[in-house]
Amino acid sequence: MDPAPDRRSEWFVPKSGPLKLRIWIGLLFLPYTGMVLAFTVIGGMLAETIFWERVGAAVLIYFLGLGIAAHALDAIGGKGPKPWGAHFSKRQLWTLAIGALVPAYALGFYYILFKTPQLAVIALLEGFFLFAYNLELFDGKFHTDGWFAFSWGVLPVLAGYVVQTNQLSPPALIVAGAMGLLSLVEINASRPYKELKRSGRLDPANHQVRYEAILKCVSLGVMLLAAGMVTWRLAG
Repeated sequence: MDPAPDRRSEWFVPKSGPLKLRIWIGLLFLPYTGMVLAFTVIGGMLAETIFWERVGAAVLIYFLGLGIAAHALDAIGGKGPKPWGAHFSKRQLWTLAIGALVPAYALGFYYILFKTPQLAVIALLEGFFLFAYNLELFDGKFHTDGWFAFSWGVLPVLAGYVVQTNQLSPPALIVAGAMGLLSLVEINASRPYKELKRSGRLDPANHQVRYEAILKCVSLGVMLLAAGMVTWRLAG
């Protein structure tokens, strides 16, 4: 069954405009990408001294690595129907993924080599999960809610902090754990929501509406938290 019509009706996809543009926007899953970018900002705001260009660099790296590359890889393959995969060829998706990863890792390696060598550990872990999770390698052993929360919830917070400080700290680990739990809320609401959207079944209890409300609140709440922390640090 082709899930494309349901995906075009997602709440984060524009309801009007050129179809190709709407599909490209849909591929980016902007609310969820925004959550991860916010995690990196939150991590950065925990540092005693903030280098703002590093905040921007971390956001750009994760936008390229997650917003574009990871979602392109997710559309390529694994088990079951894949979001937006019917709209792009595998060659297009691989080109998109590699084209985003090259500048992302080039920027990351710059900071690893010249500023924050401890960032290398997170870069290696994120690189592993980028392929293992989205392509469902190793028989899908890493395509689980727990690894999702770790790779796209915990690690981005730590990356945002480490790129500022070149070290970890107990507060950063605690906040990273909290954001990981919020990621678990998001993925646990997202999976049944997608199943309901894909199935087209009647939903007299309005579960789909409730899941959608959870997804909207969690994603927007995390982004507002990041914006609040930025405002606090700028004002200080």
